[in-house]
Amino acid sequence: MRRFAIIDSTLREGEQFANAFFSTQQKIRIATLLDAFGVEYLELTSPAASPRSMEDCSTIAGLGLRAKTLTHTRCHPKDVELAIASGVDGVDVVIGTSSELRRFSHGKSIDEIIALAREVIPVAVAGGVEVRFSTEDSLRSELSDILRIYEAVAALGVHRVGIADTIGIGTPSRIGEIVAAVRGVVGPKIDIEFHGHNDTGCAVANAWAAIHAGATHVDTTVLGIGERNGITPLASFVARMYVDDPEGVKRKYKLPLLRDIDHTVAKIVGVDVPFNACVTGFCAFTHKAGIHAKAVLNDPSTYEVLAPDDFGLSRYINVASRLTGWNAIQHRASQLGLKFTDDQARHIAEQIKSAADAGHMTLDHVDAILHAEFRRVSEPQGLLSGLVEGKGELVASNGTAGVMTGG
Repeated sequence: MRRFAIIDSTLREGEQFANAFFSTQQKIRIATLLDAFGVEYLELTSPAASPRSMEDCSTIAGLGLRAKTLTHTRCHPKDVELAIASGVDGVDVVIGTSSELRRFSHGKSIDEIIALAREVIPVAVAGGVEVRFSTEDSLRSELSDILRIYEAVAALGVHRVGIADTIGIGTPSRIGEIVAAVRGVVGPKIDIEFHGHNDTGCAVANAWAAIHAGATHVDTTVLGIGERNGITPLASFVARMYVDDPEGVKRKYKLPLLRDIDHTVAKIVGVDVPFNACVTGFCAFTHKAGIHAKAVLNDPSTYEVLAPDDFGLSRYINVASRLTGWNAIQHRASQLGLKFTDDQARHIAEQIKSAADAGHMTLDHVDAILHAEFRRVSEPQGLLSGLVEGKGELVASNGTAGVMTGG
Protein backbone atom coordinates (compact mmCIF):
# COMPACT_ATOMS: atom_id res chain seq x y z
CA MET A 1 0.00 0.00 0.00
CA ARG A 2 2.77 2.47 0.84
CA ARG A 3 4.51 1.91 -2.48
CA PHE A 4 1.78 3.46 -4.59
CA ALA A 5 2.57 6.50 -6.73
CA ILE A 6 0.24 9.01 -8.36
CA ILE A 7 0.59 9.81 -12.05
CA ASP A 8 -1.45 12.97 -12.43
CA SER A 9 -2.69 13.31 -15.98
CA THR A 10 -4.51 16.64 -15.74
CA LEU A 11 -2.16 18.00 -18.41
CA ARG A 12 -2.82 15.04 -20.74
CA GLU A 13 -6.10 13.25 -20.02
CA GLY A 14 -7.46 16.45 -18.48
CA GLU A 15 -6.76 18.34 -21.69
CA GLN A 16 -9.29 16.02 -23.35
CA PHE A 17 -12.06 17.44 -21.11
CA ALA A 18 -14.65 19.35 -23.12
CA ASN A 19 -13.89 22.69 -21.41
CA ALA A 20 -10.10 22.37 -21.20
CA PHE A 21 -8.05 24.73 -23.39
CA PHE A 22 -4.93 25.21 -21.29
CA SER A 23 -2.51 27.99 -22.09
CA THR A 24 1.18 27.40 -21.41
CA GLN A 25 1.02 29.61 -18.32
CA GLN A 26 -2.00 27.71 -17.02
CA LYS A 27 -0.15 24.44 -17.52
CA ILE A 28 2.80 25.80 -15.58
CA ARG A 29 0.50 26.89 -12.77
CA ILE A 30 -1.20 23.49 -12.60
CA ALA A 31 2.10 21.60 -12.81
CA THR A 32 3.62 23.72 -10.05
CA LEU A 33 0.65 23.19 -7.73
CA LEU A 34 0.61 19.44 -8.30
CA ASP A 35 4.36 19.26 -7.72
CA ALA A 36 4.01 21.19 -4.47
CA PHE A 37 1.25 18.79 -3.41
CA GLY A 38 3.61 15.90 -3.99
CA VAL A 39 2.39 13.83 -6.94
CA GLU A 40 5.19 11.62 -8.14
CA TYR A 41 4.52 12.06 -11.88
CA LEU A 42 2.99 14.57 -14.28
CA GLU A 43 1.72 13.16 -17.57
CA LEU A 44 1.66 15.57 -20.51
CA THR A 45 0.00 15.61 -23.92
CA SER A 46 2.04 13.94 -26.64
CA PRO A 47 4.45 16.26 -28.47
CA ALA A 48 3.12 14.68 -31.68
CA ALA A 49 -0.28 16.31 -31.09
CA SER A 50 0.80 19.80 -32.22
CA PRO A 51 3.78 22.18 -32.24
CA ARG A 52 2.45 23.89 -29.10
CA SER A 53 2.20 20.50 -27.38
CA MET A 54 5.86 19.91 -28.13
CA GLU A 55 6.79 23.33 -26.74
CA ASP A 56 4.70 22.78 -23.62
CA CYS A 57 6.29 19.37 -22.99
CA SER A 58 9.73 20.94 -23.17
CA THR A 59 8.68 23.84 -20.94
CA ILE A 60 7.17 21.68 -18.18
CA ALA A 61 10.03 19.17 -18.38
CA GLY A 62 12.47 22.05 -17.98
CA LEU A 63 10.92 23.55 -14.84
CA GLY A 64 13.09 21.50 -12.52
CA LEU A 65 10.14 20.05 -10.63
CA ARG A 66 10.53 17.20 -8.19
CA ALA A 67 7.80 15.25 -10.00
CA LYS A 68 8.91 13.24 -13.03
CA THR A 69 7.42 14.29 -16.35
CA LEU A 70 5.90 11.74 -18.71
CA THR A 71 4.20 11.94 -22.06
CA HIS A 72 1.64 9.64 -23.65
CA THR A 73 2.45 8.41 -27.16
CA ARG A 74 1.12 6.09 -29.81
CA CYS A 75 3.03 2.89 -30.41
CA HIS A 76 5.08 4.44 -33.18
CA PRO A 77 8.86 5.00 -33.35
CA LYS A 78 8.60 8.62 -34.53
CA ASP A 79 6.23 9.52 -31.68
CA VAL A 80 8.66 8.03 -29.18
CA GLU A 81 11.63 9.84 -30.72
CA LEU A 82 9.74 13.14 -30.54
CA ALA A 83 8.85 12.48 -26.91
CA ILE A 84 12.48 11.81 -25.99
CA ALA A 85 13.54 14.99 -27.78
CA SER A 86 11.10 17.02 -25.64
CA GLY A 87 13.15 16.26 -22.53
CA VAL A 88 10.56 14.34 -20.51
CA ASP A 89 11.61 11.72 -17.97
CA GLY A 90 9.40 8.98 -19.32
CA VAL A 91 7.38 7.79 -22.30
CA ASP A 92 4.00 6.10 -21.90
CA VAL A 93 3.41 3.98 -25.02
CA VAL A 94 -0.17 2.78 -25.64
CA ILE A 95 -2.03 0.71 -28.22
CA GLY A 96 -5.60 -0.59 -28.33
CA THR A 97 -6.01 -4.33 -27.77
CA SER A 98 -9.77 -4.91 -27.64
CA SER A 99 -11.45 -6.39 -30.69
CA GLU A 100 -13.35 -3.11 -31.08
CA LEU A 101 -10.21 -0.97 -31.24
CA ARG A 102 -8.26 -3.47 -33.30
CA ARG A 103 -11.08 -3.53 -35.84
CA PHE A 104 -12.06 0.13 -35.94
CA SER A 105 -8.86 1.94 -34.90
CA HIS A 106 -5.48 0.58 -36.04
CA GLY A 107 -6.54 -2.74 -37.61
CA LYS A 108 -3.70 -4.83 -36.18
CA SER A 109 -3.80 -8.38 -34.83
CA ILE A 110 -2.33 -9.32 -31.45
CA ASP A 111 0.72 -10.81 -33.18
CA GLU A 112 1.20 -7.57 -35.11
CA ILE A 113 0.88 -5.55 -31.88
CA ILE A 114 3.61 -7.65 -30.27
CA ALA A 115 5.82 -7.19 -33.32
CA LEU A 116 5.27 -3.43 -33.22
CA ALA A 117 6.06 -3.32 -29.50
CA ARG A 118 9.33 -5.12 -30.20
CA GLU A 119 10.16 -2.38 -32.70
CA VAL A 120 9.10 0.62 -30.60
CA ILE A 121 10.10 -0.21 -27.02
CA PRO A 122 13.85 -0.54 -27.77
CA VAL A 123 13.75 3.01 -29.18
CA ALA A 124 12.43 4.30 -25.85
CA VAL A 125 14.82 2.18 -23.79
CA ALA A 126 17.78 3.38 -25.86
CA GLY A 127 16.66 6.97 -25.19
CA GLY A 128 17.32 6.48 -21.48
CA VAL A 129 13.80 7.34 -20.36
CA GLU A 130 11.39 5.51 -18.09
CA VAL A 131 9.19 3.31 -20.29
CA ARG A 132 5.61 2.20 -19.81
CA PHE A 133 3.72 0.01 -22.26
CA SER A 134 -0.05 -0.10 -21.89
CA THR A 135 -2.92 -1.90 -23.53
CA GLU A 136 -5.82 0.44 -24.28
CA ASP A 137 -9.35 -0.82 -23.53
CA SER A 138 -7.89 -3.61 -21.40
CA LEU A 139 -11.23 -4.48 -19.84
CA ARG A 140 -12.78 -5.39 -23.20
CA SER A 141 -9.65 -7.20 -24.34
CA GLU A 142 -9.20 -10.93 -23.93
CA LEU A 143 -7.16 -11.48 -20.79
CA SER A 144 -5.12 -14.12 -22.59
CA ASP A 145 -4.19 -11.51 -25.23
CA ILE A 146 -3.09 -8.99 -22.61
CA LEU A 147 -0.97 -11.59 -20.85
CA ARG A 148 0.70 -12.60 -24.13
CA ILE A 149 1.55 -8.98 -24.85
CA TYR A 150 2.90 -8.28 -21.37
CA GLU A 151 4.94 -11.44 -21.29
CA ALA A 152 6.58 -10.25 -24.51
CA VAL A 153 7.19 -6.61 -23.46
CA ALA A 154 8.48 -7.60 -20.00
CA ALA A 155 11.56 -9.00 -21.72
CA LEU A 156 12.19 -5.75 -23.60
CA GLY A 157 13.19 -3.59 -20.63
CA VAL A 158 9.95 -1.75 -19.82
CA HIS A 159 9.73 -0.27 -16.35
CA ARG A 160 5.96 -0.43 -16.11
CA VAL A 161 2.93 -1.95 -17.84
CA GLY A 162 -0.52 -0.42 -17.84
CA ILE A 163 -4.09 -1.61 -17.45
CA ALA A 164 -6.62 0.83 -18.89
CA ASP A 165 -10.34 0.73 -18.22
CA THR A 166 -10.85 3.01 -21.19
CA ILE A 167 -14.66 3.10 -21.18
CA GLY A 168 -15.21 2.70 -17.44
CA ILE A 169 -16.87 -0.71 -17.39
CA GLY A 170 -14.63 -2.29 -14.78
CA THR A 171 -15.64 -3.43 -11.31
CA PRO A 172 -13.30 -3.66 -8.31
CA SER A 173 -13.37 -7.46 -8.32
CA ARG A 174 -12.59 -7.68 -12.03
CA ILE A 175 -9.82 -5.09 -11.80
CA GLY A 176 -8.29 -7.07 -8.95
CA GLU A 177 -8.35 -10.27 -11.01
CA ILE A 178 -6.67 -8.62 -14.01
CA VAL A 179 -3.97 -6.91 -11.96
CA ALA A 180 -3.17 -10.15 -10.15
CA ALA A 181 -2.95 -12.03 -13.45
CA VAL A 182 -0.65 -9.41 -14.99
CA ARG A 183 1.53 -9.45 -11.89
CA GLY A 184 1.90 -13.20 -12.32
CA VAL A 185 3.21 -12.70 -15.86
CA VAL A 186 5.53 -9.68 -15.44
CA GLY A 187 6.94 -10.70 -12.07
CA PRO A 188 7.71 -8.56 -9.00
CA LYS A 189 10.18 -6.09 -10.52
CA ILE A 190 8.00 -4.46 -13.19
CA ASP A 191 5.49 -1.89 -11.98
CA ILE A 192 1.79 -1.93 -12.88
CA GLU A 193 -0.19 1.23 -13.64
CA PHE A 194 -3.99 1.55 -13.55
CA HIS A 195 -5.93 4.07 -15.64
CA GLY A 196 -9.66 4.01 -14.90
CA HIS A 197 -12.43 6.02 -16.51
CA ASN A 198 -15.48 7.01 -14.52
CA ASP A 199 -18.35 6.41 -16.97
CA THR A 200 -20.16 4.20 -14.46
CA GLY A 201 -18.89 5.88 -11.29
CA CYS A 202 -16.42 3.19 -10.23
CA ALA A 203 -13.09 4.89 -10.94
CA VAL A 204 -12.03 5.48 -7.33
CA ALA A 205 -13.14 2.03 -6.17
CA ASN A 206 -11.39 0.43 -9.13
CA ALA A 207 -8.17 2.35 -8.50
CA TRP A 208 -8.23 1.29 -4.84
CA ALA A 209 -8.85 -2.33 -5.86
CA ALA A 210 -5.96 -2.17 -8.33
CA ILE A 211 -3.57 -1.03 -5.59
CA HIS A 212 -4.76 -3.79 -3.25
CA ALA A 213 -4.23 -6.36 -5.99
CA GLY A 214 -0.63 -5.28 -6.59
CA ALA A 215 -0.69 -2.22 -8.86
CA THR A 216 1.91 0.40 -8.00
CA HIS A 217 0.77 3.48 -9.95
CA VAL A 218 -2.64 5.12 -10.39
CA ASP A 219 -3.58 7.77 -12.96
CA THR A 220 -5.61 10.72 -11.67
CA THR A 221 -6.71 14.15 -12.81
CA VAL A 222 -7.80 17.16 -10.80
CA LEU A 223 -11.58 16.93 -10.34
CA GLY A 224 -11.45 13.77 -12.48
CA ILE A 225 -11.61 15.81 -15.70
CA GLY A 226 -10.90 14.03 -18.96
CA GLU A 227 -12.53 12.36 -21.95
CA ARG A 228 -16.30 12.08 -21.37
CA ASN A 229 -16.77 11.73 -17.57
CA GLY A 230 -13.04 11.64 -17.01
CA ILE A 231 -10.96 9.38 -14.76
CA THR A 232 -10.12 8.90 -11.09
CA PRO A 233 -10.27 12.30 -9.31
CA LEU A 234 -7.08 13.18 -7.45
CA ALA A 235 -8.71 14.35 -4.21
CA SER A 236 -11.08 11.38 -4.09
CA PHE A 237 -8.29 8.86 -4.59
CA VAL A 238 -6.16 10.53 -1.94
CA ALA A 239 -9.12 10.53 0.47
CA ARG A 240 -9.65 6.82 -0.13
CA MET A 241 -5.99 6.02 0.49
CA TYR A 242 -5.95 8.29 3.57
CA VAL A 243 -8.59 6.11 5.21
CA ASP A 244 -6.28 3.10 4.91
CA ASP A 245 -3.18 4.91 6.15
CA PRO A 246 -3.70 8.50 7.38
CA GLU A 247 -0.16 9.03 8.65
CA GLY A 248 1.44 7.56 5.54
CA VAL A 249 -0.65 9.71 3.20
CA LYS A 250 0.08 12.83 5.26
CA ARG A 251 3.79 12.12 4.95
CA LYS A 252 3.58 11.67 1.18
CA TYR A 253 1.37 14.61 0.23
CA LYS A 254 0.62 18.18 1.36
CA LEU A 255 -3.10 17.60 1.88
CA PRO A 256 -4.09 21.24 2.59
CA LEU A 257 -3.20 22.09 -1.03
CA LEU A 258 -6.02 19.93 -2.42
CA ARG A 259 -8.64 22.64 -2.06
CA ASP A 260 -6.53 25.22 -3.87
CA ILE A 261 -5.72 22.72 -6.63
CA ASP A 262 -9.36 21.78 -7.22
CA HIS A 263 -10.58 25.38 -7.20
CA THR A 264 -7.75 26.58 -9.43
CA VAL A 265 -8.45 23.99 -12.12
CA ALA A 266 -12.22 24.45 -11.79
CA LYS A 267 -11.81 28.14 -12.51
CA ILE A 268 -9.52 27.49 -15.47
CA VAL A 269 -11.96 25.09 -17.13
CA GLY A 270 -15.07 27.08 -16.20
CA VAL A 271 -16.85 24.66 -13.87
CA ASP A 272 -17.78 24.61 -10.20
CA VAL A 273 -16.22 22.20 -7.76
CA PRO A 274 -19.05 19.66 -7.25
CA PHE A 275 -20.85 20.08 -3.93
CA ASN A 276 -20.13 16.45 -3.11
CA ALA A 277 -16.50 16.35 -4.20
CA CYS A 278 -14.43 14.42 -1.68
CA VAL A 279 -12.57 16.80 0.65
CA THR A 280 -12.99 19.94 -1.47
CA GLY A 281 -16.77 20.11 -2.01
CA PHE A 282 -18.48 22.77 0.10
CA CYS A 283 -20.52 20.10 1.94
CA ALA A 284 -17.59 17.78 2.66
CA PHE A 285 -17.43 18.51 6.38
CA THR A 286 -20.92 19.94 6.97
CA HIS A 287 -23.22 18.37 9.58
CA LYS A 288 -26.91 19.22 9.74
CA ALA A 289 -29.08 16.65 11.50
CA GLY A 290 -29.33 17.18 15.24
CA ILE A 291 -28.30 13.67 16.19
CA HIS A 292 -25.23 13.93 13.92
CA ALA A 293 -24.25 17.32 15.28
CA LYS A 294 -24.45 16.19 18.89
CA ALA A 295 -22.24 13.16 18.26
CA VAL A 296 -19.70 15.10 16.16
CA LEU A 297 -19.40 17.79 18.80
CA ASN A 298 -18.66 15.08 21.36
CA ASP A 299 -16.30 13.09 19.11
CA PRO A 300 -15.78 14.01 15.43
CA SER A 301 -14.89 10.43 14.50
CA THR A 302 -18.51 9.40 15.03
CA TYR A 303 -19.46 10.84 11.63
CA GLU A 304 -16.14 11.81 10.03
CA VAL A 305 -13.78 9.29 8.44
CA LEU A 306 -11.57 12.15 7.21
CA ALA A 307 -10.17 14.66 9.70
CA PRO A 308 -10.77 18.14 8.22
CA ASP A 309 -7.76 19.57 10.07
CA ASP A 310 -5.46 17.25 8.14
CA PHE A 311 -6.71 18.84 4.90
CA GLY A 312 -6.47 22.39 6.23
CA LEU A 313 -10.25 22.65 6.50
CA SER A 314 -12.88 23.04 9.22
CA ARG A 315 -16.13 21.26 9.92
CA TYR A 316 -19.35 23.25 9.85
CA ILE A 317 -22.41 22.57 11.96
CA ASN A 318 -25.51 23.78 10.07
CA VAL A 319 -27.95 25.18 12.61
CA ALA A 320 -30.29 27.07 10.27
CA SER A 321 -32.64 24.16 9.77
CA ARG A 322 -35.68 22.39 11.14
CA LEU A 323 -33.32 19.47 11.79
CA THR A 324 -31.17 21.41 14.25
CA GLY A 325 -30.78 20.32 17.85
CA TRP A 326 -30.08 22.16 21.04
CA ASN A 327 -26.49 20.87 21.23
CA ALA A 328 -25.78 22.57 17.91
CA ILE A 329 -27.43 25.74 19.22
CA GLN A 330 -25.16 25.71 22.25
CA HIS A 331 -22.16 25.25 19.97
CA ARG A 332 -23.14 28.21 17.81
CA ALA A 333 -23.86 30.35 20.86
CA SER A 334 -20.42 29.61 22.25
CA GLN A 335 -18.86 30.70 18.94
CA LEU A 336 -20.68 34.02 19.35
CA GLY A 337 -19.56 34.38 22.97
CA LEU A 338 -23.07 33.77 24.31
CA LYS A 339 -24.03 31.28 26.99
CA PHE A 340 -27.39 29.71 27.71
CA THR A 341 -28.62 26.99 29.97
CA ASP A 342 -29.54 23.72 28.29
CA ASP A 343 -33.25 24.43 28.79
CA GLN A 344 -32.86 27.84 27.18
CA ALA A 345 -30.99 26.25 24.26
CA ARG A 346 -33.83 23.76 23.82
CA HIS A 347 -36.31 26.65 23.77
CA ILE A 348 -34.25 28.49 21.14
CA ALA A 349 -33.97 25.31 19.08
CA GLU A 350 -37.76 25.08 18.97
CA GLN A 351 -37.97 28.69 17.81
CA ILE A 352 -35.53 27.98 15.00
CA LYS A 353 -37.37 24.81 13.96
CA SER A 354 -40.64 26.76 13.78
CA ALA A 355 -39.04 29.55 11.80
CA ALA A 356 -37.44 27.06 9.41
CA ASP A 357 -40.80 25.36 8.87
CA ALA A 358 -42.20 28.74 7.86
CA GLY A 359 -39.49 29.52 5.30
CA HIS A 360 -35.81 29.42 4.34
CA MET A 361 -33.39 30.37 7.09
CA THR A 362 -29.77 31.47 7.04
CA LEU A 363 -27.07 31.57 9.69
CA ASP A 364 -27.70 35.31 10.02
CA HIS A 365 -31.30 34.55 10.99
CA VAL A 366 -30.11 32.09 13.64
CA ASP A 367 -27.57 34.54 15.01
CA ALA A 368 -30.25 37.24 15.22
CA ILE A 369 -32.47 34.91 17.27
CA LEU A 370 -29.58 33.99 19.55
CA HIS A 371 -28.65 37.61 20.19
CA ALA A 372 -32.28 38.58 20.78
CA GLU A 373 -32.76 35.75 23.26
CA PHE A 374 -29.54 36.63 25.02
CA ARG A 375 -30.66 40.25 25.40
CA ARG A 376 -34.05 39.11 26.64
CA VAL A 377 -32.77 36.77 29.34
CA SER A 378 -29.99 39.18 30.32
CA GLU A 379 -32.35 42.05 31.19
CA PRO A 380 -33.21 42.28 34.90
CA GLN A 381 -36.74 40.87 34.48
CA GLY A 382 -35.59 38.37 31.91
CA LEU A 383 -32.65 37.39 34.06
CA LEU A 384 -34.93 36.40 36.93
CA SER A 385 -37.36 34.51 34.71
CA GLY A 386 -34.47 32.88 32.90
CA LEU A 387 -33.01 31.62 36.13
CA VAL A 388 -36.33 30.33 37.38
CA GLU A 389 -37.05 28.65 34.05
CA GLY A 390 -33.52 27.33 33.50
CA LYS A 391 -32.71 26.41 37.13
CA GLY A 392 -29.02 26.74 36.44
CA GLU A 393 -26.20 28.90 35.17
CA LEU A 394 -26.76 31.99 33.02
CA VAL A 395 -24.28 34.54 31.74
CA ALA A 396 -25.54 38.11 32.04
CA SER A 397 -24.76 40.95 29.65
CA ASN A 398 -21.80 42.03 31.73
CA GLY A 399 -20.21 38.61 31.20
CA THR A 400 -20.61 37.41 34.82
CA ALA A 401 -22.13 34.02 35.53
CA GLY A 402 -25.25 33.97 37.64
CA VAL A 403 -26.13 30.77 39.47
CA MET A 404 -29.48 30.16 41.06
CA THR A 405 -29.28 29.56 44.83
CA GLY A 406 -31.86 28.29 47.26
CA GLY A 407 -34.03 30.51 49.52
